[in-house]
Amino acid sequence: MRTFALGYVVFFAMSAHSQEVLISACENLTTSLDLSATIVTSARPVTAGSFTPPNSQPTLLDLPEFCRVELTIAPTPDSDIKSEVWLPLEEWNGKFLTVGNGGWGGSIQYDALAEGVGRGFATASTDTGHTTTDASFAVGHPEKLIDFGYRAIHETAVKGKATIARLYGIAPDYSYFNGCSGGGRQSFMEAQRYPEDFDAIIAGAPGYDRTDVAFQTLGMIKATHETPESFIPTEKYELIHRAAMKMCDARDGLEDGLISEPVDCDFDPVVLQCEGSETGNCLTESQVVAASKIYATIVDPRTDEVLTAGLEPGSEMNWGRVAGTEPNPMYLSLLQHVVFPDEDWDYRSIDVASHLDVARAADDGVLAAISPNLEPFISRGGRLLIYHGWADQNIPPMGSTDYYEQVVDTIGESMTEDGVRLYMIPGMGHCSGGYGPDEFDALAVLERWREQGDAPQAIVATQREDNNVVRTRPLCPYPQVARYDGTGSIDEAESFTCVVR
Repeated sequence: MRTFALGYVVFFAMSAHSQEVLISACENLTTSLDLSATIVTSARPVTAGSFTPPNSQPTLLDLPEFCRVELTIAPTPDSDIKSEVWLPLEEWNGKFLTVGNGGWGGSIQYDALAEGVGRGFATASTDTGHTTTDASFAVGHPEKLIDFGYRAIHETAVKGKATIARLYGIAPDYSYFNGCSGGGRQSFMEAQRYPEDFDAIIAGAPGYDRTDVAFQTLGMIKATHETPESFIPTEKYELIHRAAMKMCDARDGLEDGLISEPVDCDFDPVVLQCEGSETGNCLTESQVVAASKIYATIVDPRTDEVLTAGLEPGSEMNWGRVAGTEPNPMYLSLLQHVVFPDEDWDYRSIDVASHLDVARAADDGVLAAISPNLEPFISRGGRLLIYHGWADQNIPPMGSTDYYEQVVDTIGESMTEDGVRLYMIPGMGHCSGGYGPDEFDALAVLERWREQGDAPQAIVATQREDNNVVRTRPLCPYPQVARYDGTGSIDEAESFTCVVR
């Protein structure tokens, strides 16, 4: 952090007069902030304590005093991007943080804004250019799809920095982006398309190629609805999970209730096939076929190109969300509103050979962030921290390891080591949750890496039950894995060492 910016942190904290000046400057931003293709809809100070977001969202408590700036950004005649920038009116840390959106976006992320400003960041969020929860906004509006795909985050970053400079009279020392799932896709898009927007980026469970993954995710529920006999009832997920754990848990040398290295375990649900009539303790032949397809890699039968891996052993308790009674709405909307579009399109008709080329042409790089060339980002000091749960049910976790390997192949091991870290998290579901340690402060790790050159090695993650810590475990940078030292509690991170598998 520059000395001048640090002086602002102290100045804001100590001088009531400076705070009065900032409050006045905040109120004047509606007229003093001149941004291209942008209207400053509102700018006003928010007193410390609580803030009630619009649309009847829960009140956010324990917030510091901040300047709330609402922007309407229109880079094209058909654009209507709503963004907010929250700027601390005391104890600004000199940094800028933009937060990502899950799914199809469509709303300002108030919880994430609150967390960012509570940590001292000037923080920005966008609705990505629309207000729907699916992709229906894109029908007949290609510019809105581009806004969602990448332009809204870029515009918010540029306009957010300008807002900071206008209020504080100084640019931020460092700019960060933090997103998971759809936000992870936004993270990849920023690093690939706009390497100068952010100094460092967090990409959690990055859904960077939702077009190809749609064939895997919709293929899972197609498999469980192939026939009435193919359906796997909820109560059998635990049956499959127990069998997978029995086979895979101890493969890393430690039976600890976690599958640390699922790619090394070729679990086959055929071991559960009923020998006679169906019971609650076995799977019918049709259910075995359906379960096998959930684990299966998706391949283009015309070219043998691998689209995506399937889900991993250990993910079974989350299958109901993607292979139960309803298809994953994000991927269904992609096909119904972007690829064809056709509201009546039935997921049961999905076919790689028939639909892959159509889907990729409809995407045309607007949604897919698949370039492994991170050289422009890393060469200017950019840092990318990726994390992904091995038990993720929405986005196959092998997509992250595959992308990391592509980056190594493209820019080399040395540059990748300088600028990218990938953490695969045993037992964690989609972005959080699951049955393993899933709490860790990725942003603090990223700050130390970018600002102090402290490249992250093991990151300690915590698992809680009823707010009580029950386990800590080191998360190791890929391709390393955590191995038990042979002594000490298996529930304490200190008993493990990161080793190359």
